[in-house]
Amino acid sequence: MTNSNDLPLSEAVFFILLSLSPGPKHGYAIMKDVQQLSNDRVRLSTGTLYGALKRMLNQKWVERVKDAQPVETGRQRKEYILTQSGMRILGAEAARMRSLAAMVHLRRAEN
Repeated sequence: MTNSNDLPLSEAVFFILLSLSPGPKHGYAIMKDVQQLSNDRVRLSTGTLYGALKRMLNQKWVERVKDAQPVETGRQRKEYILTQSGMRILGAEAARMRSLAAMVHLRRAEN
């Protein structure tokens, strides 16, 4: 169930969830994907990204991938994946946006 207080999502949160919708990603990949998805309009700083991820972890919209592969340095990258709750909130936001777009089309058709 989606809490109506969760919507609307900030643009950064929307794009982070959208970035994670196909599958798990690490922080840098999320940053690059968000930049591409937003046509270069949204450029996340590391502070913004990890602050948003922390909130989304607390809300259980995303979770850390448990067996992420280590990188060349031997350190394990932190990868994140969308949860069922995260998918629902992304879908609810998409429905909200479709509703707003339909309203605009109706209003413009009246003129």
